Amino acid sequence: MRRDFEDPVRPRSDQVIGRDELLTRAREQLSSGGSVLLYGPPGIGKSTALRALAAEYAESARTVLRCSATESESHLPFLALVDLLGLVADGVAHALPAPQRAALEAALTGRAESSLHQGGLALRLAVLSVLRALAAKGDVLLVADDLQWLDAPSAELLGFAARRLGGLPVRMLGAVRTGTEPKEQEHVPYLRAYPPESLALRLDPLSRPQVSELLAARGYTGLRRSTVRDIHVTSGGNPLFALELGRALAESPTPPRPGEPLPVPTSLRALVLSRLDLLSAEARRTLLVASAGARPTLALLHAAGRTNAEAETALAASLGLVATSGPEGQEGAVRFAHPLVSAALYAQATPQEQRAAHSALSTAASDPIERARHLALATTGKDERVAARLAEAAALARDRGAPSVAAQLGMLAARHTPPGARPGADERRLRSAEDALTSGDIDLAREVARDVLDRATDAAVRVRAWMVVIDAAGQAMSEVDAVFPQALADAGDDPRLLALVRYQLAWRALLVEGEMAKGREEAAHAARLAATAGDRSTELLALSFQAQMETLMGHPDALATVERALTEPQDPRVACDHNGAGATRFRWQIMSDQLTEARTTITRLLSEVRRRGMVESEVHFLRGLAETELRSGHCGRALALAHESLRLGRDTGIGEAAGNMFTSLAEAAGGDLDRALALAGDAVSRAEEDGDLIYLSRALGALGHARLVAGDAAGTVQSLRRARELEQRLGIFDPARGRWHGDLAEALIRIGELAEAQDVIDATREHAERLGRASVLAVLDRAEALVKAARGEHEAAARQLASAQARLGRLGYGLEEARAALELARLRVERAQRAGAGSASASKAAAGAGTGPSAYDETARLFRRCQAAPWLRQLEAAVGALTGPAASSASADSTSTTTPGTPTGSAAPATSAASEAPGAPLPSGTSAASGVGPAPSTAQSACPELDQLAATERQVASLVLEGATNREIAARLFISVKTVEATLTRVYRKLGIRSRVDIVRLAAGQKRTG
Repeated sequence: MRRDFEDPVRPRSDQVIGRDELLTRAREQLSSGGSVLLYGPPGIGKSTALRALAAEYAESARTVLRCSATESESHLPFLALVDLLGLVADGVAHALPAPQRAALEAALTGRAESSLHQGGLALRLAVLSVLRALAAKGDVLLVADDLQWLDAPSAELLGFAARRLGGLPVRMLGAVRTGTEPKEQEHVPYLRAYPPESLALRLDPLSRPQVSELLAARGYTGLRRSTVRDIHVTSGGNPLFALELGRALAESPTPPRPGEPLPVPTSLRALVLSRLDLLSAEARRTLLVASAGARPTLALLHAAGRTNAEAETALAASLGLVATSGPEGQEGAVRFAHPLVSAALYAQATPQEQRAAHSALSTAASDPIERARHLALATTGKDERVAARLAEAAALARDRGAPSVAAQLGMLAARHTPPGARPGADERRLRSAEDALTSGDIDLAREVARDVLDRATDAAVRVRAWMVVIDAAGQAMSEVDAVFPQALADAGDDPRLLALVRYQLAWRALLVEGEMAKGREEAAHAARLAATAGDRSTELLALSFQAQMETLMGHPDALATVERALTEPQDPRVACDHNGAGATRFRWQIMSDQLTEARTTITRLLSEVRRRGMVESEVHFLRGLAETELRSGHCGRALALAHESLRLGRDTGIGEAAGNMFTSLAEAAGGDLDRALALAGDAVSRAEEDGDLIYLSRALGALGHARLVAGDAAGTVQSLRRARELEQRLGIFDPARGRWHGDLAEALIRIGELAEAQDVIDATREHAERLGRASVLAVLDRAEALVKAARGEHEAAARQLASAQARLGRLGYGLEEARAALELARLRVERAQRAGAGSASASKAAAGAGTGPSAYDETARLFRRCQAAPWLRQLEAAVGALTGPAASSASADSTSTTTPGTPTGSAAPATSAASEAPGAPLPSGTSAASGVGPAPSTAQSACPELDQLAATERQVASLVLEGATNREIAARLFISVKTVEATLTRVYRKLGIRSRVDIVRLAAGQKRTG
């Protein structure tokens, strides 16, 4: 009979957010029979993780013993021992020697004479004997929370037994509270109660996305991204603190306005300010001033009138409230021990005390932006002088590249603007909304614009507000379709306002209607209206859009329009905007094979938008730089940039479909094929949901490419035929835009559709020749050579492939050059094999002539130079099919990739593409972060037991062999962590194993455990 004492409410492991890697390491340790100690500061989630792990492993243990110590009871000797053994000792005590039985009974019944000094050895041996007796009947799991309050005698007894339980199925799982600041070896004293080789795991703060996920999971939804960001900062990533702040926001009848601090509930104030009563009233005022400052220093506190700042902050430091050195040890910096201490101090003060602190800082702060902010927070009511100061500070923040600060200051300026002032409060609110858009705070921008539209009657103000609403919709412009008639009505016949609306109508024609020609006409109309009104900024944006459309359409006026968009005078902000002239120049350069010039242009643009804090443009330009590196064959660099753009886009909610599409291309070139397929599929779904036909065609191109690399020719044809039809309907005729045409032709050849492949090549070549797209022509020649080879024209095919390879190399397209080299090597090998006709002597002669495995040496060098991991795995498969396993292994040096930290020359295990069914994704090869690395283990060939698994189960097992955590597996396969865990449970059951470690042992041919 299994015993489980003190069975509390158990959270499931899939409810523990942000701890996948930690839980995975803990599971591996527990599954191998080891013990685990979780540690970290209060509220970090130790008990939650502990209960989840205990619930998981209690299912397989025969006996579960639990104790949870408290501070108030920590002085009572043997209390933890009573909790652990009180209900099980009777069942085994009869087998103990009399001295041990007597000592144990005395300790468990609390007799006064019981101590570790009287009969101590007998008691120690009794505890050891009880645990051994329980272990003889089955697995024992000992769960102990809050070990810091464990009474000393119980801790000593557990340590004595733990050191002597080697080889027995007794595991310990505990949690201990440590300090807020991580310190080396802070957990070591508590390991004395643990067996040797136990694993200690520290729980670190959650990231901002994890905090957002946690809040949503607990029902705190609908929060602005800026609010979630403030919760993350204030909580310091502590889950308990974040949830309490979320609860306070949910319960607050008046949520804080932008720029105002978050409400801190009384529960958190009491938790972090328990020592505040030990300070004098003057010291508390000093700390309040510090909490109101952005970067408090002793010098700032002195300037604000706190004459005893040194002594008062030193006392606060001794109480653990502050530290008197900054993150980098700046002299005189005052840093709060936790962000919540500062927030709680401020929240606890009265409004009068808060205003007094800000008033002092409004003259003490050296930075004009800080002075203006403090002046606003110290002032009540309307005051045009204060509003003007704040508007000036917002402009300064904007110039410094801090649009989010400018948005907050603008809102404060609007709040202090009296009726009748010029500019008015609504105009200042709109400027704030535009700053919020620039900073990526889409939710705030939309909210402010809608608020203005509820009140404003001025046509210019209303049209500007409509523009913010439309811009905030991003690619999902169909969601705001009803806005356009209202905006046109408000614009009337004013050419300046009409130009703004017509420019947005150009985007609508493109994104919603899929009418590129109509979009070009609307943009040209907007440019003329803006020129008439003298609105150079809108004119430049409209010209840039017109140039983009003409470029994609292959219009003969495209270059002339690009040059018009680049003429002076320029608006500096528009020039570096992702829809401005600089971006238009970059797009023209990269489509015209000017890779060096394109890299220079996009690098400068990226630097400028980062300086200005233009987050949306930064997202786009990171993708542009990634595309440039990908074209150049720098796959590792492209992958890193794509992931950086994707993280920033997801964090701000900007263009996730486009981010997934670009990252898919980078993954297919230099990373993980499974992830490439998943990202591209997600990009297609998102573009369809948004009604974004432009990005839908790009997403289909990415999906088709990923399928081609994975060996799924039929799937490639399906995706790229659809992309072709869509682009023809949209009027996109420049093949340098998507560059999927060669992939489609190649896939058609693979499925035997030679006539259609030639038709794609001929139709695309006509446009490429007219537009001078040299790299596209070279890729088409590579595809046409494959058509010729399929028809038996081997000499002509070889010449065409060699020419295509040389031209692509000269143009700087490293990956495309390597692909041409691969096809040329394949062609030569196939010709040699046919010539040999099975003759051993002929095969030897072919090998000596460089048409055996050595034929692939140059191709391997080119792919290695590009860090093209998926293509290297294709090459390994080709070599393996040619020479057999032994020679494939022998040639690993020429076809392997290495991951950082792996010795150069170590071979990556290969999976033959030929062994996969058509359409089946290859096992993943590299982590998203590392860029390039070894392919996963060949689960099916090296471990026949895995053949019985379903496809998803094999994929998950392959990623386990690669060392991926459950969260990484979920991200790569785009499934939930819960699904990963359920899949692993099925894998364990089917294979008769118990842990991830056993999967690795099976693959290595070792005996499984249990």
